[in-house]
Amino acid sequence: MPLLSTLIDNFNDGVIGPEWGDSYGGVTETGGQARIPLVAGAYAGYQTGRAWTFAGATVYLKLATRPATSTGTDVSANFLIKSAVDGTALGFKYDAVTNVLRMHSMVDYYDPTGVEIPFDAVNHLWLRLREDGTNVYWDTSPNGTVWTNRRTLATPAWVPANIDTCALDLFAYRNAGVTDYAAYDNVNTLNDGAVWSAAAALTGETSLTSTVRLSARTNAALTADTTLTAGLALSAHAGADLTAEAVLDADAASTEIPEVAELSAGDWDLYIEQGSTFVQNYTVTDEGFTWAGWNARAQIRSAPASENGILLLDLTPYLTVIGAAIRCAVPASVTQTLERNGVWDLEVYQGNTVVRLLNGRAIVSREVTRS
Repeated sequence: MPLLSTLIDNFNDGVIGPEWGDSYGGVTETGGQARIPLVAGAYAGYQTGRAWTFAGATVYLKLATRPATSTGTDVSANFLIKSAVDGTALGFKYDAVTNVLRMHSMVDYYDPTGVEIPFDAVNHLWLRLREDGTNVYWDTSPNGTVWTNRRTLATPAWVPANIDTCALDLFAYRNAGVTDYAAYDNVNTLNDGAVWSAAAALTGETSLTSTVRLSARTNAALTADTTLTAGLALSAHAGADLTAEAVLDADAASTEIPEVAELSAGDWDLYIEQGSTFVQNYTVTDEGFTWAGWNARAQIRSAPASENGILLLDLTPYLTVIGAAIRCAVPASVTQTLERNGVWDLEVYQGNTVVRLLNGRAIVSREVTRS
């Protein structure tokens, strides 16, 4: 399985994804969030299988809803990366009773040198764990963009030793009191693209605004559907032959597309066979529409650029704009150089106007060239 950096979920499709196969305690995906019930005396959590790697990875999320203390004396919401050994883990603990944010690296369920700070609902809304080969870092942010480091620790030996055996556990607990819930959101993404309603200016020269709604659906057949009713509808289909066709419905009366990349982006993952030619096409079906005057760019990074992710492959040289279509064709000799998973995005730009069409994970399969 890939680095935890490539685990991306904004919880907007209403279905607990297969990545969270070890979830427990009656958790649900509700209201675009991962909702964890706090029933007295019972643990519950959104948890992946122990099949991920934290070494060299970054994981961040939003603690969207915190539990109330009620009459409990042990009430918490936790963001934990677990090793293959029970009780050996690291992460954040929000203590609702003391209103403290604890950053710990545990062995046998305890860290005697854990760092605690008073919890700030604004500045600690977003939480991040990262490892760079030397240290582990605990960071907080009010917006998921500007981060403040709260603790730095030399990387525990279990982190590099646990390749493909770590799990991410977003869990909560109360020992007493009225049942409520904690909620997590936006794991490794700032994009609420699956269901997003907002007001946006339609062009840079007009004050005309419209309510936009972006929706996406993905199923096991690797098909996706993204609709932006203010002007764009994007659907992508990928087959086992690693080619894909995407259809983009746009307002043919105008090539002015709003400079709101975060609203127009749809979630779409690339699945690349190492050593095989990779081809995808994105086509606007509106009669008369053309990308004339627009340029396309795309790249694969180890993590988002905002997190100082390393550039793994610049896809821009392999993009071709052909009328209403954008074609991505990466030769086998290039895909053979890809050694790790990452994240990617596809943008079009014209002057100062930039539109992100797609973003998601880039998953590299070594089955073709590796035994």
